[in-house]
Order: sequence, then C-alpha cells, then structure tokens
Amino acid sequence: MVTSTSALPNIRTQAETLVALGVHDLAGWTARALLDAAEPARDRHALFVIGPDLVSAAMLAPLVELRGKRGFVVTDMSDVDAFEAVVELPHTAAYVVDGLDRGDDMANWSPNEAGPALAAAQRTPLTLGEGLQWLLHRPDVLERGRCFMTIGSRRRLPDGSLDARTPAIWISNGTGRDGPAHRNAPKVGWCWAGNRHTWLGFASAAGRRPLDPLG
Repeated sequence: MVTSTSALPNIRTQAETLVALGVHDLAGWTARALLDAAEPARDRHALFVIGPDLVSAAMLAPLVELRGKRGFVVTDMSDVDAFEAVVELPHTAAYVVDGLDRGDDMANWSPNEAGPALAAAQRTPLTLGEGLQWLLHRPDVLERGRCFMTIGSRRRLPDGSLDARTPAIWISNGTGRDGPAHRNAPKVGWCWAGNRHTWLGFASAAGRRPLDPLG
C-alpha cells in the first residue's frame, strides 16, 4: 500500500520535473517562476501542486507516463475540466499536499460511502488534478488492481446538485473505445457515485498548505 509521501522526491526536484515536462508553459509561467514557487518548501517530501486555475486535468493527463505509455482521458469524459474541487484548496497558485494515501483500504467502497468515512477520519480526498500531479512524480502508484478515485473533484449541474459521475485514474485494458493503442496506459475515467469497484481505492491526504506562487 502507498501510504506516505516519503517516497516522493523533494519539492525542488519535483519542480524541476515539472519544468522538464513543460508544465510552466501550460501554467503561463516562466521556468524560473515555477522553480521559485517551490523554494519555500524545497527540501520537503510532500506533493508540490500547481493549482487548477493554471493547469487543468486535460492538460496534465497526457504528461503522465507509465512504462512508456502516455495518459489519456476517456472519450465519454470530454467535459473532464468541468469537474472542479469540492474540497477547500489554498488560495495560492501553488500549494503543498501532505500525507498522501492511495486508499487501498477503501477498495470496494462506493464514493458515496468513502466521502463521509474520509471526513470522519479527518482526511481530505484528492482532486483529479492532484492525483495526476502525484503520478507525474510517482507513476508506479498506479498498479493493476490497485488504482484510485479522486472524489475531491466533482461536476456541479445547473441546479447545484452533483453529477453522478466521479473521476478516477486507472490502467486501461485497451478494450472498447480506449483502443488497443492505449493498452496499459494511465487512464482518466469515471465511475458512478453509488458503485463499488474492487480495484479502486480513494486517494486522500492529511491536508494542504499554501505557497506563494512567486516564491
């Protein structure tokens, strides 16, 4: 089980990885601005996150690479960027997420069951963007039969209710509309909020801390 951020590289190294991937360009920053944003926490082994106002899930998914296969978003989730945070995020462009857990102990729970349980444990579910940025540094967090949902992101309908779909990240079998070219690739998809899946846990964190985006 993946339960600790201790296996993450330090935040300075994470920032360098993001620059190498071109995330600073996606965010509208210079490489120096991104590196400077990481400086206040450079030696920590938490997750350094660029916020959703700057980089979206659709931008991040193709940057995730697992054993030579690039990530993708399923064709029936063309509205992926309409799934917004339903948890409180820091009001800074860059922030840190502590105490990551893939949530294996909640495999075969439904999102409707997992949300209250995480809240009772004083943990916060990861957003889709946070989950993808975790995988940029640790793609091996995704394993066959051990992947995760990111129920910190949901899509709100015009009447204020939540779309019944909940986002998740797992490994494609390359069947159906995914196509054989996507076999074994990291996949952003969705599951119904009331359904259970033995191979999906619920990624969560102990908390989030703000960082000044300009360092």
